[in-house]
Amino acid sequence: LKTEVAIEFKGGTIITYNYEGDLNTNDVEKVISDTLGLKAKVGAGENISTGESNITVEFTSKEGLSADRQNKLTSALSEKFADNKLEILDSNDVNPTTGKEFFLKCLIAVIFAAFLIIVYVAIRFKKIGGWPAGVCSVIALLHDMLVVYVAFVFFGFEINSNFMAVILTILGYSINNTIVIYDRIRENKALMPKATLREITNTGCTQSLTRSIRTTITTLVTMIIVSTVVFASGYTSLLSFSVPLIFGLISGAYSSLFVSTTVWVAWLEKSEAKKKANKSSKK
Repeated sequence: LKTEVAIEFKGGTIITYNYEGDLNTNDVEKVISDTLGLKAKVGAGENISTGESNITVEFTSKEGLSADRQNKLTSALSEKFADNKLEILDSNDVNPTTGKEFFLKCLIAVIFAAFLIIVYVAIRFKKIGGWPAGVCSVIALLHDMLVVYVAFVFFGFEINSNFMAVILTILGYSINNTIVIYDRIRENKALMPKATLREITNTGCTQSLTRSIRTTITTLVTMIIVSTVVFASGYTSLLSFSVPLIFGLISGAYSSLFVSTTVWVAWLEKSEAKKKANKSSKK
């Protein structure tokens, strides 16, 4: 299992051709290999505005594909698929700098958001542990991001702008779940003064369980319908958003209930045990 980085992050050349009839993308890849000695990604599609069939050829390279080599390829394809009346529609060189800047900005946004989450949770939930609760919520978010990445790898999707969109969506969804659970724990601490930390946390998670399940199922059903429609319609590029999002939603519901709270309780119990040990040693 492996995944690739999309051309907008690596740079290269994208050439689009119009054609008539039926065209096998594997045959196109063979002509490209024989003509230029290069490996290219070939995808077939349809122009939504005109209804014409087209193929998109992507070459990954920092230098792009020279005009002479593009003309050589077009001539070879036109000769090989003469019956399909293949014609070049568009050719663009993709600068990897733009993609890298976008990726870097998204990464900075994620890091900054994680920092703000820790500060926000530390202030709002000061009565139940403060900043450890914030750190544990970020640990749960890292768990969710790992699940999304594994989903991309498992299904063979490219790491592209959809990847960052899914990550940012799951961050918002998961932290909202976690905040709701922490809020229940804070309320229960006042209502259950004699209960232990584990009992208060278990009660809070149980109270939030029904809400989390309902919210997750509602969103999951929507994304499953979207994925089914997209797959049936042939616009499979959207699957790299909807399918990983399904796994991220499930992970977000799970991590909010069982990752952030479990790590948080273990942290506070260990901290409390350490304080008691220090007091005993001083005596």
